[in-house]
Amino acid sequence: MDEMDDRLIAALRHDARASLSDLAAGLGVSRTTLRARLARLRERGEIVGFSVITRADVARDPVRGMMMIGIEGRGAARIKRQLAAMSGLRAVHSTNGRWDLIVEIGTATLVEFDDVLDRIRRLEGVVASETSLLLSTQKAV
Repeated sequence: MDEMDDRLIAALRHDARASLSDLAAGLGVSRTTLRARLARLRERGEIVGFSVITRADVARDPVRGMMMIGIEGRGAARIKRQLAAMSGLRAVHSTNGRWDLIVEIGTATLVEFDDVLDRIRRLEGVVASETSLLLSTQKAV
């Protein structure tokens, strides 16, 4: 990926429904060039897909949050398997940096949310965590 690919992805994150003509004009390239770059990014798997978050999605899980998890030793694969079986989890992401995993949580109530946090914290090998509640979503990227 080069700087133009990064700019294209940033523009799509800003407005994934923008027309190819508008995107091309904003990036200072031809529509044909933009279409070729977009196709190449999709073929290489840099762009995996596009998504929409509806009001119903948010209503289904009115209490949502992200939990960053630190894992002791080499237990990540085992913990990911355990997390995959838990209710209340919407996604489990591997990551780099300070945290080993980031978990997206969605529940109907704060009590249920707290229960999910407790179950995760009790998993053998989980040594640290930090959780942030999602208060509102203005734009999904």
